[in-house]
Amino acid sequence: LEQLIGNKLLLQDARRNLLEGEAEFRAEVARLKDKLLISYAGNKIFTNVKVTEDEVRAYYEENREQFVSEATVNASHILVDTEEKAKAIYEEIASGKKTFEDAAKEYSSCPSSAEGGSLGEFGRGQMVPEFDQACFSMAEGELRGPVKTQFGYHIIYKADEQPGGQQTLVDVHDQIKDLLRHGARGKAVDAFVAELREKAEIEFLEVE
Repeated sequence: LEQLIGNKLLLQDARRNLLEGEAEFRAEVARLKDKLLISYAGNKIFTNVKVTEDEVRAYYEENREQFVSEATVNASHILVDTEEKAKAIYEEIASGKKTFEDAAKEYSSCPSSAEGGSLGEFGRGQMVPEFDQACFSMAEGELRGPVKTQFGYHIIYKADEQPGGQQTLVDVHDQIKDLLRHGARGKAVDAFVAELREKAEIEFLEVE
């Protein structure tokens, strides 16, 4: 709100001081107008670009290797600075004295504590090696700790694991369509500009 008020005040002051009439401002408006017009002209060309379902399907079949997902895990953790703390917290959770989520909110130094320690879903190589190795070697529903990394000592809970594999056409349909549409748009603009070049007289001037 303060920014909107400030902008309105600046606009009123600029108009009051007739800044719109300054040559530098008019030149900037002209540059912006040209840029906007080029963009608008490109968008007019784009409206004629269509990608068919057959093209989407053909691209998928010809590039299936691009659409193979890796295994992912969904895990939570509690991070503390000493092994002793980690062991004590592990026992509290394992014995049922505290839920993992409550322990994370109370003890963890990681910002994920606000979410009960949840790190969401992640794939191999996205975490530090020791943490990564632990998560992908655990069973679903397993609690493990302490696991030492450069950040401290972790207690890890693995909620589930999703195996990798070939993604279906349904999974990647929109991704492929956007990719093909982008490529087709680029070709359409290039073809139209090439046509304009054929009709135009272009003169190159040397600048000293």
